[in-house]
Amino acid sequence: MEFPSQLRYLIPKGIWLKRTLILFGFILLDLIVTAILCRSPSMEANPYARVFMEIYGIIPGLTIFNLIATIPIYAVLIFDSHMIEYTRHYKDKVEAIIDLAFGWLIAGSRFNGAMSWLWNASHLTRQALGFIIYLSLAIPILYILPKCHRIRHKM
Repeated sequence: MEFPSQLRYLIPKGIWLKRTLILFGFILLDLIVTAILCRSPSMEANPYARVFMEIYGIIPGLTIFNLIATIPIYAVLIFDSHMIEYTRHYKDKVEAIIDLAFGWLIAGSRFNGAMSWLWNASHLTRQALGFIIYLSLAIPILYILPKCHRIRHKM
């Protein structure tokens, strides 16, 4: 499928699209679990999400909050996907650092938020588990499988 030339800049390139989909999976998990289990905005721990839920209702407010909170993340992923080619010799190190940061700050915190409705454990435990799950998905999908695919095509 060919995109108009301007729209291609709105889609993360290469492996960054996969990274985006994994991260958005964690965001969607948090959104769905919260939407299903939250009966009152006062039950929501995130004060910013709570304000949107109080103004617009639980599901619309939660959706609006998540869209607003996700746009900067998406912008960073798009920007990085197009700029990483300028750091070729640092690319592997930079991408590993980015995965550690996104794994902890986005996937871990969103997993913590989703599981706070289901599991009475410490925030650190839930966030660390989300981070581990993110890395368990990201490492094979972003690093191991592409190398295996390249090796197979060289033969």
